[in-house]
Amino acid sequence: MLWHTSENQMIKGLILSLQFFSRIPININVDFNEKNIRYSIFFLPLVGAIIGGFGGLIYYLISPYNRLVASFLALLATIILTGGLHLDGLSDTFDGFLSNRDKERTLEIMKDSRIGAFGVLILVLLILFKFILIYSIENLPLAIILSFANSRLVVARIISYKKNARPGGLGDLFHKSNPKSLMIASGIIYMAILILLDIRYLVPLLITFLAGEYISSISYKKIDGLTGDVYGAIIELGEAVSLLSFWSVMLWI
Repeated sequence: MLWHTSENQMIKGLILSLQFFSRIPININVDFNEKNIRYSIFFLPLVGAIIGGFGGLIYYLISPYNRLVASFLALLATIILTGGLHLDGLSDTFDGFLSNRDKERTLEIMKDSRIGAFGVLILVLLILFKFILIYSIENLPLAIILSFANSRLVVARIISYKKNARPGGLGDLFHKSNPKSLMIASGIIYMAILILLDIRYLVPLLITFLAGEYISSISYKKIDGLTGDVYGAIIELGEAVSLLSFWSVMLWI
């Protein structure tokens, strides 16, 4: 009986969020239904913080010996913990958007499992850029934790409010779960935590939010909405934008 309480619904949402948005092994069966999907969106920033936390911990342990190795292993850990899920969406999005085709053909290209030249290029550039940022940022563990949380809060908002371009797709399932109220609650809690830590940390969140809006506007022009691939692209690019913002905040503010 307890399993049907709201507390246990939150637990289901957390488990599903970890199972779907990370490769952290949790061998508990949770139904992939609309209600559980809705609650999983609430925990997206937490999942990002956990993934970033693993990367930050590896950096913290190894950086006293060699910062280059620590930066590489921290980045590698975050890629492993996501299973490259969002990187795949990023490459598909760039292959589709830079093909300069009409909506239907762009969606076909994005759905194709093969990777094109634009997809390879963005993967190489973004991973290299993240590595440089991780190596350059002071107080990296906290910055990477918050950057990964920032990008996922932004995508949680976009899932909640932006229309989907591919009816019946995976992204459409998340959008139709109607997670707006839970996303707002998650955002309020998260911003309160940022203010308690340091009010300056709201700056990277704001910049990441603006980057997400910009990418969304491009997606609307290209395919009249968003897809699961674009969500992945926003997460990956949001992480980089947030890390860059933390580097700037810690340097100049």
